[in-house]
Amino acid sequence: MKKKPSVLIVDDNPENLGVLGTIIAENGYIPGFAKNGEIALAAAKKKPPDLILLDVMMPDIDGFEVCRRLKQDPTLSDIPIIFLTAMVEKEDVITGLELGAVDYVTKPFNNKELITRVNTHLELKAAKEALSEKVEELKQANATKDKFFAIIAHDLVSPFNALLAFSSILASKHTKMPEDERDKCIQCILQASTHNYNLLKNLLHWARSQIGRLEVKPTLFDLRDSVGKNIEFHTEVSKLKGINIFASLDTQWVFADQKMFDTVIRNLLSNAIKFTPEQGMVSISAKQKDDFVEISISDTGVGIKPEDVNKLFRIDVSQTTVGTGKEKGTGLGLILCKEFVEKNGGTIAVESEEGIGSRFYIRIPSK
Repeated sequence: MKKKPSVLIVDDNPENLGVLGTIIAENGYIPGFAKNGEIALAAAKKKPPDLILLDVMMPDIDGFEVCRRLKQDPTLSDIPIIFLTAMVEKEDVITGLELGAVDYVTKPFNNKELITRVNTHLELKAAKEALSEKVEELKQANATKDKFFAIIAHDLVSPFNALLAFSSILASKHTKMPEDERDKCIQCILQASTHNYNLLKNLLHWARSQIGRLEVKPTLFDLRDSVGKNIEFHTEVSKLKGINIFASLDTQWVFADQKMFDTVIRNLLSNAIKFTPEQGMVSISAKQKDDFVEISISDTGVGIKPEDVNKLFRIDVSQTTVGTGKEKGTGLGLILCKEFVEKNGGTIAVESEEGIGSRFYIRIPSK
């Protein structure tokens, strides 16, 4: 059901408050009342109305000063203000409009004129808000498109160059190569293949999600299976860096879409390995907390700068860091993690300290 717009009426005359309140209520709006400027400012800050009818001549703080203060507050500046005034001097009208008011009604006011002006400015406000939402949607859509094409144009091509180069070397020289050089080529191929596999899966999931074809199908599943499969998948890559992966799961059941959840664990585990130096450690834990399971993936890696933490899950910010083994990333993995976790009714957050490591933790329903 659509919420009724609220109108704050500010007037030091109780009779005017009663009359205006009746008019506003009879036309389907929710009236609020303030008998002076201080009360009006406090009421607007506590619960911003959709429109304000503001008397000019009031003791202590007049309507002009109330308007000026409201327009200086970024959280209240967009509220349309209609002045109620017995003054008809042109200079006073201009003063009110220059302060940011959208209109004025002279006393004694005509009921039909008053409500027509209220209706008009509430409709304009609603249209402005709808337009702002559309603009934000378009910005997000453009950011998504730009990210998608950037990944295809650069991040997806680069690993294939490495695959082709090292495969070519092995194909032509493997019988003559020293064993250590051959092993190095094989390791590079493995790293590039793993990176591309993860990236392609993320791109496919993300593309389906953006066009609304990714259906959430939550089920109760065993967390140990998902964690075990993902650890096994990353075993060879973690061995190349001498990184130990430990799992400690105090609870085992999670209610979520298992395929989405596997993608989240795979990305978080891949990131942890990527940003942990050789001989480091990655750990996965799970604990029951009320109706949620909290799963943490921690590492002894490079950590994240405080100013970069808020950029990690944003599609409109290009935030990528080279791993400790020169691994490249796109930033898509964490964006996908946030989207999938939230689609399953959960939350994702991070704690990090530069040079010490990071802990990503998700909270997901257990039933």
